[in-house]
Amino acid sequence: MAIDAMFKQMKADGIDVIGFGAGEPDFDTPDEIKAAGIAAIESNLTRYTPAAGTVELRQAVCDRMKIDCGLEYVPSQVVVSSGAKHIVYLALRVLVNPGDEVILPAPFWVSYYELIRMAGGVPVVVTATEAEDFKLSAEKLAAAITPRTKALILNNPSNPTGMMYGREELEAIAKVCVENELYVISDEIYYGLVYDGKSFTSFAALSPEAKEQTILVNGVSKSYAMTGWRIGYACANARIAKVMANYVSHSTGSPVTMSQKASVQALTGPQEKIERMRRAFEERRDYIVQRMNAIPGVSCIKPEGAFYVMMNLEQLIGRTIHGVEITNDDVFADVFLKYGLVAVVPGSGFGAPNFVRWSYATSMGNIKEGLDRLEKFLAGE
Repeated sequence: MAIDAMFKQMKADGIDVIGFGAGEPDFDTPDEIKAAGIAAIESNLTRYTPAAGTVELRQAVCDRMKIDCGLEYVPSQVVVSSGAKHIVYLALRVLVNPGDEVILPAPFWVSYYELIRMAGGVPVVVTATEAEDFKLSAEKLAAAITPRTKALILNNPSNPTGMMYGREELEAIAKVCVENELYVISDEIYYGLVYDGKSFTSFAALSPEAKEQTILVNGVSKSYAMTGWRIGYACANARIAKVMANYVSHSTGSPVTMSQKASVQALTGPQEKIERMRRAFEERRDYIVQRMNAIPGVSCIKPEGAFYVMMNLEQLIGRTIHGVEITNDDVFADVFLKYGLVAVVPGSGFGAPNFVRWSYATSMGNIKEGLDRLEKFLAGE
């Protein structure tokens, strides 16, 4: 947050800074989706809907999950809310009693840790190293389970690492979860942004037993460039979905009506523009990974999904750049912004010290210029 505040102030002061912190697509919402939202307003569809979302949208979710993931759900098993973040919170409120433990693989999206605590739970962080492709193993998961363990949060593909679990890796994790009766909050919000021709496997699609213990989290924000429309959804067994809907009813109330109409169009309409966005992200990823690994002192592994890359700073720790000793990722990000005029996100907030996250949800021009500035910065220029 400090880096972001400094970036915004520098930009407001007219300084030519480039930001790589954005967790949202830089594309516009497709026209036909915007038109559906506008039409809803003009048709006076501006009143409350059922708390868990319209039946039309929940059916559209079911249809999309069947097409994309081979999953069978009915509308009563779907809960729509004001963004996937709220869905994660609702899932934790339903599952977690005070003192229950929730296993959280690191690196993790920064909000997961706080959401667990907000629900009265205890985050149990299990670190997956870069050598492990930042992915939790079944063995590490099993070793972290105690009598207080209630659930696992799994983000696939991952923010901040961009890494994706393959089917065999997921099956090994599911075996541990089923045997230990652990619920899995599977955040699959980036499932539409997968690269190298790889196929995505939803955790709920592994087996009937895994599906019963999974709260699948998804939404329209990333794949459809609809972050500000604030629509996320969960698919779960009927009992959990009912209780989640109760929480929605007594907290935020129903999601935004016109946003729901736009989301129906997103999920049921043509998907070609979404594929064009995915290809653009893949092209940017290929460039940023190749350039970053060619710069002395830093490196990264190739992400398989989402639109983030984690840059390894370990070779820089202890070096002095622009008169400042780089002691950790926070110091690097601060100095890089001040002298390199580039904003990146320190990995410490993600449970990944000595890494920084770059988002390639920005133009290729910005990516090229940002990496040029990185080279000059590391050379002391």
